[in-house]
Amino acid sequence: MSREGVTPQSEDFSAWYNEVVIQAELVDRGPVRGTMVIRPYGYRMWELLQADLDGRIKEGGHDNAAFPMFIPESYFKREAEHVEGFSPELAVVTIAGGKELEEPLVVRPTSETVIGEYMAKWIESHRDLPLLLNQWANVVRWELRPRMFLRTTEFLWQEGHTAHADEDDAMRETMWALDTYAGVARELAAIPVIEGEKTPSERFAGAVRTYTIEGMMRDGRALQSGTSHYLGTNFAKVFDITYQDEEGKLVHAHTTSWGLSTRMLGGVIMTHGDDKGLVLPPRIAPYQVVIVPIGRDDAAERTATAAHDLAGQLKRAGVRVRVDDRPQLRPGYKFNEWELRGVPIRLELGPRDLDGGVVTLARRLGDQGKEQIPLDQVTERLPGILEEFQAFLYERAERFRDEHIADVESWDGFPEQVSTGWARVFHCGRTDCEDAIKADTAATPRCIPIEGPQEQGTCFRCGEPSAYGKRILFGRSY
Repeated sequence: MSREGVTPQSEDFSAWYNEVVIQAELVDRGPVRGTMVIRPYGYRMWELLQADLDGRIKEGGHDNAAFPMFIPESYFKREAEHVEGFSPELAVVTIAGGKELEEPLVVRPTSETVIGEYMAKWIESHRDLPLLLNQWANVVRWELRPRMFLRTTEFLWQEGHTAHADEDDAMRETMWALDTYAGVARELAAIPVIEGEKTPSERFAGAVRTYTIEGMMRDGRALQSGTSHYLGTNFAKVFDITYQDEEGKLVHAHTTSWGLSTRMLGGVIMTHGDDKGLVLPPRIAPYQVVIVPIGRDDAAERTATAAHDLAGQLKRAGVRVRVDDRPQLRPGYKFNEWELRGVPIRLELGPRDLDGGVVTLARRLGDQGKEQIPLDQVTERLPGILEEFQAFLYERAERFRDEHIADVESWDGFPEQVSTGWARVFHCGRTDCEDAIKADTAATPRCIPIEGPQEQGTCFRCGEPSAYGKRILFGRSY
């Protein structure tokens, strides 16, 4: 554990991020460029998120399955837009068992193609629909500019794949997945995301419509944190996913896909962290509380015993707690370490605290300072304190986001606005106009917000009529 601290966000946000994920022991760099080792502390965050999301997916009527990570290259070539979109990112196996393969195998970047093959096999009649599948898996997308959690060559995610009788049912599924992701982001990660549709140039390769949840990080950049795609009959046609309707006619199914990955953990880090390190929402924190017993010699044994007794009570109350009684480290070092690692609540327990029948409580963030709580009230009060902290982080992030979004009417104010936040603008919808904006400012259309008034106007850059009937969000992104 480094004792030198981390680079301040205001000095270099990218350096701050890269240092925090390593020093807080979330990840280590993998042996192959662009890969990462997720350490136990980071993986526990993923497990907490995964368990919550998996429960929501199952409540939605979906079943988990597992499909191969090696996919015949011919599967990808069947859907032209799909293979074109993914081609630069594909890792391909050409030799196995010491021999050159007759057909190259793609290492799974996403599973629409292989799952489409089996949907065609499993679906015969309208009675087989909807088919609601989900897979928890690792995927590989060859990344030239890696950043831990945000863009790595290999990462973890879940991918939902469903088939439906018609567009209406498939669109209900698409929006259900989007709302589910927004719920996880807001309720678990305390990230106030904006839900919206991607512009045509930003759609998933092979999709008819792509929807996204966008979160604002503390440097004003956007993070696409989860996506849901209505695929129409594009994949159904190339993989022959058909069903016999009630009149006996053979009809193509409408399919969807949707995914959320370990990128969400990067969103947690960049939404809440500060110059001391991580700040973790209690619902996703591996340890919600750390207890630091203080004292020397006989006093150390006395406070450590009391700390473990208190930890036992908190565990029985459902609180994730850690006692840091490492004798070789001073309390101040431990305080700094657990602040770096983002633990929401620290409890300090010294001889004077025990004599007074209290414990000293410190929150990771906020202006309330330290406070003393009667020992016999800690177990009862702490769950409420954790929920208050969760709400505090959400409100803090929402306030920051709203302060960094502004309506922009013309090009003159746009570059400055997207240097620190997002611009809400009218846009013509033309891809060449989007490309020119990106070339000049590195800003891209983040989404057409689902919420927001219907408005008409002219494109802030070229002056042509707006294409979407409302303002859309532009910003720089990860």
